[in-house]
Amino acid sequence: MAPAVSSSSGHEPTVVWHGSSTSMGDVLDALKAVRGKFAREEAGDDEHPHPRSCVMTLVAVASDDAEERRAQRTCRLIAAEHPAQLIVVRDEVELRGSNIEAWISTETQKSSSCSTQCELVTLHVRGAAGDHLAALVDPLLVSGLPTFLWWVGTPPFGKVEITDAVRIADALVVDSARFDSPYRSFIGLSELFQNRHHKLGVADFQWSRLRPWRENVAQFFTPPERRPFLGGISEVGVEYAGDGRGNRIAAALLTGWLSSALGWKLKKAAAGGGGVVSAHYTAEGWRPVEVAFKSVPRAQLEAGEIAAVRIGGAAGGATFHLSVQRDPERGRGESGTAFQSLHPTSGEDDAGLELAQRKAERHRDVLNGSREALHHTATGDAPGESIPKHPVVLTRERRRQDSAMVLLTLIEIGGGEALRHVQRLDPYDEASLLVDLLWSGTRDAVFVRSLAAAAELMRAV
Repeated sequence: MAPAVSSSSGHEPTVVWHGSSTSMGDVLDALKAVRGKFAREEAGDDEHPHPRSCVMTLVAVASDDAEERRAQRTCRLIAAEHPAQLIVVRDEVELRGSNIEAWISTETQKSSSCSTQCELVTLHVRGAAGDHLAALVDPLLVSGLPTFLWWVGTPPFGKVEITDAVRIADALVVDSARFDSPYRSFIGLSELFQNRHHKLGVADFQWSRLRPWRENVAQFFTPPERRPFLGGISEVGVEYAGDGRGNRIAAALLTGWLSSALGWKLKKAAAGGGGVVSAHYTAEGWRPVEVAFKSVPRAQLEAGEIAAVRIGGAAGGATFHLSVQRDPERGRGESGTAFQSLHPTSGEDDAGLELAQRKAERHRDVLNGSREALHHTATGDAPGESIPKHPVVLTRERRRQDSAMVLLTLIEIGGGEALRHVQRLDPYDEASLLVDLLWSGTRDAVFVRSLAAAAELMRAV
């Protein structure tokens, strides 16, 4: 995973140039003038202007105000740590006319050695000009650098606009979780990939969000003694938030990842009420594998997000069951230890309790190690006098409201004791997810085959 992108300084960039009903030639001239002025001022009278560093061109296409602001903020966060040329295009096809309005805004990033200037070019493209984004943006591109096209909302799959735009891009980045018509758009994404030019890569934010689920499942089968279990999977269950076929994209991608990696062949699939989906695959040797989706109520999760994954089967004379749950069901844990008696569950779930206990243990060690000094500082009494009893940290006080970012993994093999592991996920940040996609590469063969298998399943239901 690429490192997280730090938050912005909070200052809005300065608009240094604005052109109404302008041409791309005027925009390019203004951009050169802005860069030249900064280079001369930074170098001063005694030095030559420093060469400009740039690692990529990021073109973001937005369709409304909200998407434009998101794109601008994300681009600024990325450029603060990764020198890049940034272009945000507001595509206003529905408006009459065929003119361009442009802004150039700058933000200076200072370091101990030198300062760098980030320029953000914003274009409002109206009318028919929006059908030819490639020709409009091409003069601004830097030769020899990769160009990434980020479609912030729902790309117009099947239309000339998207077909033209990807001609100048090395990769198209989308977020299938934000598609207006998720089912049709996801099928459109798979068709675009099949008909793309051979140099075009495709990436999806949804794929990065599924990384913790893929890692937990893969880690279960990593030990050599568990490898035979891969050939013994007989059932897969996926729970997701929200109803409707459009909310099944993440579940389908996860299933596509498994089925394509293990060579399963889809035989039939059917959907029922309440978001229930049943799919039947055949594995090597015509062994049947049943996959089931189920919609579950999860108010703390966005529609379409995965809530749980369960995999079961048998191999080598032993049964196995893997369960990965996000923000598991809340239930009272048994208070069988002295530690738990000091930390009542108060109706909290076991995963949250375990995390709270770890924090409480660390907190307690710190207090025990320096309690005399702390007591003396707080009360003025001599060290050792009137020291309170052993400190107690209540679970409810230690647990935060972000329990939706907790994953609980349960492993059961044969008749052995269940193994459990709790982990806290990092909150999703759009800028960090985008950097992760660009950093890890947009030509992920695993994602490509998973996308194709997921589209096949989505069509079947």
